[in-house]
Amino acid sequence: MISTIGIEFTQITESFLEAKMPVNDKTVQPMRLLHGGASVTLAETLGSMASQLIIDQTKQYSVGLEINANHIRSATSGYVYGRVKALHVGRKTHIWSIEIKNEEEKLVCVSRLTVAVINK
Repeated sequence: MISTIGIEFTQITESFLEAKMPVNDKTVQPMRLLHGGASVTLAETLGSMASQLIIDQTKQYSVGLEINANHIRSATSGYVYGRVKALHVGRKTHIWSIEIKNEEEKLVCVSRLTVAVINK
């Protein structure tokens, strides 16, 4: 799905990950507004990748357990940018906060993702 809708990781640091996603025919709803599901896809992609980067992938895997999103502002063109930060990193769960902003750095969506860490 990441390549299908055009999500690109733009920055990976010790404290956060960032990615961008185009607002185009693949990510808008019929009224030409960014689809809420596309925003949630960007949020879950960021949170899931963040979890994958901090677990021992030879012994564990991570799966989404719960996600919520508040859609604050619409986007109709250009790109939106997501940034994920850890709220909780435990042995069995990770909780991530994701903010998605438009090109003017105005908040489009806020999301929280809980990830379960499972032993193989």
